[in-house]
Amino acid sequence: MRRPAAALAVLALLASPSVASAQRDAAVNRAGEVAARNWPTALQIWEWAEPGYQETRSANALADIAEKAGFKVTRGVAGIPTAFVAEFGSGGPVIAILGEYDALPELAQTADPVRTIRPGGNGYGHACGHHVFGVASLSAAIAIAEEIRAGRLRGTVRFYGCPAEEGGSAKAFMARAGLFNDCAVALHWHPGSRNTAGDASCLARIAAKFRFYGVAAHAAGSPEKGRSALDGLLLTMHATELLREHTPDGTRLHHTVTGGGGAANVVPEFAEGFFYVRHPKAEVVQKLYPRLLKCAQGGALATETKLEVAYLGGTVEILPNATLARVARANLTALNDLKYDADETRFALRLQETFETKVPFDTLAKVEDVSGKSSGGSTDVGDVSWVVPTVGFSTACWVPGTPGHSWQAVACGGTTIAKKGMTLASRTLAATAHDLMTNAKLLAAAKEEHARLLAGRAYTPLLEKDQRPPLDYRDLPRRRGTE
Repeated sequence: MRRPAAALAVLALLASPSVASAQRDAAVNRAGEVAARNWPTALQIWEWAEPGYQETRSANALADIAEKAGFKVTRGVAGIPTAFVAEFGSGGPVIAILGEYDALPELAQTADPVRTIRPGGNGYGHACGHHVFGVASLSAAIAIAEEIRAGRLRGTVRFYGCPAEEGGSAKAFMARAGLFNDCAVALHWHPGSRNTAGDASCLARIAAKFRFYGVAAHAAGSPEKGRSALDGLLLTMHATELLREHTPDGTRLHHTVTGGGGAANVVPEFAEGFFYVRHPKAEVVQKLYPRLLKCAQGGALATETKLEVAYLGGTVEILPNATLARVARANLTALNDLKYDADETRFALRLQETFETKVPFDTLAKVEDVSGKSSGGSTDVGDVSWVVPTVGFSTACWVPGTPGHSWQAVACGGTTIAKKGMTLASRTLAATAHDLMTNAKLLAAAKEEHARLLAGRAYTPLLEKDQRPPLDYRDLPRRRGTE
């Protein structure tokens, strides 16, 4: 059947670059509108500040928004109650957009430029900006879904609700469950104090808790009858400090006391420490962890205490993709419109008084190319990147110079400074997703680069065989046999 000439002319017009560009611009603008509309949800998640694997309200809030937007939502994936997948469309390409929403302990803070602990709550704060991470990503996914619904894009957009990024390794369990296997690419972003893009990587990480069990006794009246669990932990930490000198360059070792007794005149019966070991390469981390474990075993042996190990799993380094990075960097550079109004400037200047180094505000107008660099931190996005070509970027949601995992980052997160960075991120994600869904050659090039970098290596998560997600890793220290 021959098409009428008028219909052919319409088809030609729709395929023209000018029309395609207008459609893309509309999708980008729509992502910004949806993000602005969802700002109250970001603030609500900021206020809830839920711990990893316990983000029940945050996950449900995002999943509910996705359902109202017409997405098919599957909750509780990979054996994780607060993980979910929201999908819209059919067929390929499948574009994954990742979102997070867990907070950090001991960083509760009001949206003020001075240290003011937020009253009430659980003591947690969004010091890594995950409250805007999840909302921006979902808003971009909704904008792309609307384009699919209107017939202007073909394929599937899939939002992944990912909990417990901060030490819980949720995406590693999600990747092991095969949730990303049919994706063409995965997109992510992260809040920061500057705008960055490029094919950067990160540090691989293994996390563990070492629990020591001793014998309680009166610390003055009968100390010889006691065996201090805290001594076992402290000796482990000292051994870890000595270990640092004899590790490969780039190694990072971290630890903190999560439980160590409640009275100075009682020999502690129980103590617990939280330990990280990191390196740019997962294979090096795998070799370092047994050495860290020996520190704990030595601490228990020397203090005649018993050691219990809670292996929390780990995350691998990001496998960068230059093909995708060029697209994301170009979009972020073109769309970056960040600047402060008078109120935001006053807030920023006051906050910077708490910094040792003050970074100029004109950095907001720039996008730093971080290609070939490491973020210095770790993320379970790395596990996704070994399964599917992955790209990310960061936008300035915090005052320039703000350190991550700080009260200052929490404070910024409750202001319009974070809203502007979140909106920019959503628009950039939508632009990048649109580019990839309309350019099969670009997807093929990203896939080819991914295969070349893998060089035949299979994705191997830093998880024990049959290990389940550590859903209680943010719980208060708990001894064996206690509820």
